[in-house]
Amino acid sequence: MYTSGMEFSSDSGVVLIPTRFVWRYGGRAVYIGGSFTGWTQWPMTPVEGCPTVFQTICSLPPGFHQYKFVVDGEWRHDENQTFINSNSGPVNTILVTRESNCRPSMLSSQMPLLGPESSMDVDNETFQRVFRGSDGKSIESFSMTSEKELEVSRHRIAVFLSMHMAHELLPESGKVVALDVDLPVKQAFHILHEQGISTAPLWDFSKGKFVGVLSALDFILIMRELGRHGSNLTEEELETHTISAWKEAKLYLNSQVKGLGNAVTRQLVQARPDDSLKDIALKILQNGVATVPVLHYTSVDTSNPHLLHVASLSGVLKCICRFFKHSPSALPVLQFPLRAIPVGTWVPKPSEPNRRPLAVLRPSSSISAALTLLIQAEVSSIPIVDDNDSLLDIYSRSDITALAKDKTYTHINLEETTIYQALQYRDDPFSTHGFSNQRCQMCLQSDPFHKVLDRLSQPGVRRLVIVEAGSKRVEGIVSLSDVFRFLLGV
Repeated sequence: MYTSGMEFSSDSGVVLIPTRFVWRYGGRAVYIGGSFTGWTQWPMTPVEGCPTVFQTICSLPPGFHQYKFVVDGEWRHDENQTFINSNSGPVNTILVTRESNCRPSMLSSQMPLLGPESSMDVDNETFQRVFRGSDGKSIESFSMTSEKELEVSRHRIAVFLSMHMAHELLPESGKVVALDVDLPVKQAFHILHEQGISTAPLWDFSKGKFVGVLSALDFILIMRELGRHGSNLTEEELETHTISAWKEAKLYLNSQVKGLGNAVTRQLVQARPDDSLKDIALKILQNGVATVPVLHYTSVDTSNPHLLHVASLSGVLKCICRFFKHSPSALPVLQFPLRAIPVGTWVPKPSEPNRRPLAVLRPSSSISAALTLLIQAEVSSIPIVDDNDSLLDIYSRSDITALAKDKTYTHINLEETTIYQALQYRDDPFSTHGFSNQRCQMCLQSDPFHKVLDRLSQPGVRRLVIVEAGSKRVEGIVSLSDVFRFLLGV
């Protein structure tokens, strides 16, 4: 017998888990044999309406199992599922746990997961109900998905992140940029722009240690100070003003704004090679930083650390995608569309008048307004839209560093220079259009969650703008931090 989503016990008291196996590559007669059948052949039946797809349900005890398929008398394995090489050749493998929730399902050949060759088990009826409503367009809310599936996915991701360490993020080759705190800020931001990075760890030779991180947000604050009357920072001083002097000035300004009696220095958020990936992700989320330097200390007195890597959520997500690529059914939540999952920031509906609106910019908005909005909204980028709210481009914190090139900041007025003009400085001073939709990483609300994760794991991608198909009208935005807060439940 079979009971969907429930465990039951054999006569010996062993808990058995109903587990579905699927062969989707056709054949006249298909059987399955494995360690749980004594390698005898059990018949599989074709799925109604899909004669090339065969399935069967086996009740398995928790543990590691091996299996193969017999198709028209020939032993075969599914290359798109997890397999290993054994004495009998390649065999598929599966790890069954007591938390498995293997509901009736079938493979959808239209739904690749984290790569063109992989696939995912989905129940066809459930798939149609969740992805398309009765009107053929609407998508049901997350309340219709299984809370147990979400908890299973979160638990498995948490276990994976706890078992893998920061040193696994290190690339085989590459470079890490660090800046001396005695560098002039103008030169420092020119380096950030030339290297194509938005943050860099700061090294203090006098103290013999890393003391902080310089980010594009610092340059935004500097530009805002330059635009204010009575600022202590002038364009000339920017040429000689050091990073350490700016950090001290920033600390003073923050203490004045917040009314603090004494400025408190914020500790550098860092990690060690043996820290878990979960620790890395939580440090980034809880401290509101984009990256965390991974430092290796050769002695117990924490002197002379070696900078090994600058860890980011993108690198951690890439590890998750790579690990679960060949076992997609281990994370059931990945099969649901983005709109069905409570993740990201969305444009409020008419029925939600009190909800915070999504921050957007118009081409005519000034740089000053953009910088203010980036700080007030506490976001790293803002979509630029036309009068119909269709996506034109995106303005990011890192774009402000382009003003350090060729001393552009010395001959522009932040209040008068528009975003349209600023994007010309960023892309090409002689450009005639000013907008580059190719820079915008987009997705649809109907995109499956695995597709969103795959795109966010790509280098340099920190958020996706959710647009309406065809019109590109902005409907929301989902960032790396949104995804990790959802996956880790923080």
